[in-house]
Amino acid sequence: MAKERSNYSVKEIAELFPPLMQIKNESLREKVAAVWSEAITTGCGGQGWTFDELCAVKFTLLAGDIDMTFVEHLNSCARQCIAIADVLEKSFRCGIPIQRDYLIAGALLADVGKPLEYDKDASGKVVQGKFGQQLRHPFSGVALAYKHKIPGEVLHIIATHSHEGDKVERSIESIIFHHADFVDFDIAKLLGKRAAKK
Repeated sequence: MAKERSNYSVKEIAELFPPLMQIKNESLREKVAAVWSEAITTGCGGQGWTFDELCAVKFTLLAGDIDMTFVEHLNSCARQCIAIADVLEKSFRCGIPIQRDYLIAGALLADVGKPLEYDKDASGKVVQGKFGQQLRHPFSGVALAYKHKIPGEVLHIIATHSHEGDKVERSIESIIFHHADFVDFDIAKLLGKRAAKK
């Protein structure tokens, strides 16, 4: 898709992130898509990303060269969060108040600041850009999501999903996402180390 686009539909964003369609509240689903649309079209140092470029970005710049992309990671985390919610709701006899729409929205938006954090160097390699050096993705992600009137419960997940949230009490949804995120990240680091030894 061309970078000249300024607006992607819910259907188009769901091509990247199929769990988006599991958000039952239509208004929230539309807002999540709008946040992603803006992140895609204004990221990469203001040049924007094509869907193909975004789908080629590695999951993390911190784990070596592993065969998982950023988009695959977010979909993995969203699916893990849904599965964890299913298990917890069956396991906690006292009941556990999981707000699934907020959980899925938070899982899909937790890294929405990364298209702003990342840029490309002169050779076309994806690197942390100047903006990303000034502001990590939990902060830029919250700012972008707030602009689109994303509920505070979801902003909390974005803000607290990484080490920035270690000093506050995370919500149930944030706890679930935080652990799903680090399942992927810790495994990616291990695989990256193994690949570097070969």
